[in-house]
Amino acid sequence: LQFTMGPLSRVFARSTATLRAAAQRSRSTVPGRLWARGFASASARSRLSIGLAGLTGAAMCMAAEGMSSVVHATETSNDQEVESLGLSDEKEQEQVQIVLQTEEQPSLDDMKIFSGTANIPLATEIAKELGVELGNLSIKSYADGEIGIQVHENVRGKDIYIIQPTCPPGVNDNLMELILLVSTMKRASARKITAVIPYFGYARQDRKMQSRVPISAADVCRLLEAMGVDRVVAVDLHCGQIQGFFSPRTPCDNLEGSIVALPHFANLNLKSESTIVASPDAGGVHRAKQFRDRLKKRFGIDAGLAMIIKQRLRANAIERMDLVGNVEGCDVILVDDMIDTAGTLTKAASELTARGAKRVFAYATHGLFNGPAVSRIQKSELQQVVVCNTVPLSPAAQQCSKIKQLSIAELLGEAIARIHYRKSVSVLFSSK
Repeated sequence: LQFTMGPLSRVFARSTATLRAAAQRSRSTVPGRLWARGFASASARSRLSIGLAGLTGAAMCMAAEGMSSVVHATETSNDQEVESLGLSDEKEQEQVQIVLQTEEQPSLDDMKIFSGTANIPLATEIAKELGVELGNLSIKSYADGEIGIQVHENVRGKDIYIIQPTCPPGVNDNLMELILLVSTMKRASARKITAVIPYFGYARQDRKMQSRVPISAADVCRLLEAMGVDRVVAVDLHCGQIQGFFSPRTPCDNLEGSIVALPHFANLNLKSESTIVASPDAGGVHRAKQFRDRLKKRFGIDAGLAMIIKQRLRANAIERMDLVGNVEGCDVILVDDMIDTAGTLTKAASELTARGAKRVFAYATHGLFNGPAVSRIQKSELQQVVVCNTVPLSPAAQQCSKIKQLSIAELLGEAIARIHYRKSVSVLFSSK
């Protein structure tokens, strides 16, 4: 009786609670939109509950007749449990099997969003998109440079989402904050911990380019995994293969920030016959091609493709550039994953202008703007530089008239909601 009635009663209770929660959720939040689109399984669970109403009475009768062969679900497999009930009707056996396989539907109450100090404004926007409040914790630095963390609310059995880009300034401090946050949640008995890392520090050190150097990106992944993170969500990793540095036990989703920028460029009065999407280096051609394909699919702008081949003297120092493609009389959009010192970007803009480009725009997901980046952009031929808010802008970058920042909070909020409600995340990688 304990085994039979337990799952059935949970199905009834869960169906009622799910439908009530779906009706109360606002369409202004990401979870609300997911429910409105029909992702909730409340109706299916309700039908299952109604179908099992007769089975409940039958189970009570069997229990009254002293059927001691009923066993707990945690002790035997589902097939053995169905057989132990002694049900002769195949339909009833199938219904019990469905109940045994039914898992509790996650709710918004099971989710908690926490943020480190790297990008609190973005974390606040994401929490607003999800219709929740940021979790209450304190992070402080001691006199000797150590970091102290304390969570001020119960996280036992909760699904935790930690939003912390490991970005400058203070890449190492932000990384240590993230590691300690994961450790804190793990020791506080959180059920699942997802690290949302909009900007993944050390991503450019993804392979050995010379002898006796570390593969730092892989080491960061191992650190996070060793601390107990269950899933990682990143945005435009410098190299997509970084996902493979995590073991199969730790899935890594690499979201594409260009989805956020497409509507902005579609409003710049671009024409198919005079628009070129260019990559500032050979390694970014695939990224530029994806941007062009989405621009065509979503807004009907059939742009051309170009590529600049650069030869470096050393890190952040370029010897020469060669253009592959024709840009004369065209509007050109340079697409890259990040802007560091803007040396590559501004030289590419100069090269394109010299080859006859009419206007040159630039898009990069991560705007680091280190060193002389802002002054270089201000003096360059670039019309506008568009970045996402994965990294907070410095005061100088905020005052630059050529730099525009777009919010990626809605994309990350929807990704978190889909992961939490166990829905597909793959639709976020395709053009809508």
